[in-house]
Amino acid sequence: MQKKQIRKIVLFTHGIETLWFFSLQLGKALEGFGYEVFYFDQCYTYDSLSRLLAFCQPRVTAAVSFNFDGCKGEDYMVDADGINFFEAREIPFINIVVDHPFYYHKFLPFLPADYTQISIDREHQRYLERFFPDIRRGPFLPLAGTSLWTEKTLPGWEERTTEVVFTGNYTPPERFEKDITRIDDEYTAFYHGIIDDFIAHPHLDLTQGITKHLWEEVEDITEEGICEIMPNMIMIDLYVRNYFRGEVVRHLADAGIRVTCFGSGWEHLPCLHPENIVSGGMVNSEACLRELSRARISLNVMPWFKDGAHDRVFNSMLNGAVCFTDWSRYLQEELEDGKDVIFYELDQLDRLTERIHTLLADRQQWEMIRQHAYNTAKKHHTWAERARLLHEEILCNIK
Repeated sequence: MQKKQIRKIVLFTHGIETLWFFSLQLGKALEGFGYEVFYFDQCYTYDSLSRLLAFCQPRVTAAVSFNFDGCKGEDYMVDADGINFFEAREIPFINIVVDHPFYYHKFLPFLPADYTQISIDREHQRYLERFFPDIRRGPFLPLAGTSLWTEKTLPGWEERTTEVVFTGNYTPPERFEKDITRIDDEYTAFYHGIIDDFIAHPHLDLTQGITKHLWEEVEDITEEGICEIMPNMIMIDLYVRNYFRGEVVRHLADAGIRVTCFGSGWEHLPCLHPENIVSGGMVNSEACLRELSRARISLNVMPWFKDGAHDRVFNSMLNGAVCFTDWSRYLQEELEDGKDVIFYELDQLDRLTERIHTLLADRQQWEMIRQHAYNTAKKHHTWAERARLLHEEILCNIK
């Protein structure tokens, strides 16, 4: 059989805005490697499908998706026999999953035959290897950042009128109580025991923390049983990540630091000094980059990625806002505290407040970190770098 030489890429747009933005950035980068890119518009599915039919050629086309777009059983992507469009046309499908895999068990029956899953956190890779070893895994591919600037045009201190910015939504944790208390008091205590463990030990990764309690507290549990139960634990992830997101912003606001928050729900955060939480409203991904460009400090609270990264970190570095971020193994390996970012611990928020005050009073140190961070991210953490890895480690090796 003739070896495939992939030169055409299918990406997906007009779904979730963030994923659409990632697709556009990755598509531009892949075009730089000589690929022809087709964007499947999920708002105009049947028109896109007719154009997709003309674009796709077996052995030269591959699909690249974020979070299962195009392979989650969409009716327009499945024929009368239940075969996925890409499988029927012998087109390899590469899926970059930007959340913990336990969110997506329900989509696994719809995966095309020639399928590769890419994780943005090494814990997610280990989860797949443990519970779904038959799924082909690609290389670890953390999220990347996007810059609106060159090194020479990057806005400086005087042009940045926002001291601290946070880009992301907030949901009060109590809104997840209906899922936690839906069975009985015993189950409620079990779920809250896991939540309390994460709050007390914020370095625990999701799989480790949840499975520890399942093995210790659920009678006759098996590995297969754990796999089946994991999707029922999604509300624990949502509860804990929103709990800490609120705690970090509340702590800064009550310490007298004004935090400008772009996203929904911040009016629901209880604190002593709500006047220090400035609502910027809902904005899209590109507007977030502009707001980072107006800020001196960008606050990041990881969405419980303990061995990966969030694009907020690299977006901050590439747009000149010094990033304060909580810990992950991967970030600690890649970035130097005090030179690329400033790390803080979720259980030491007084120290976070102190370091923010110190940096805002030291323009020279801020300038040094901003410049070093931009250079580091520009070299290692752009979508062009992620496209290069995708090109070299997957697309060039499809057989």
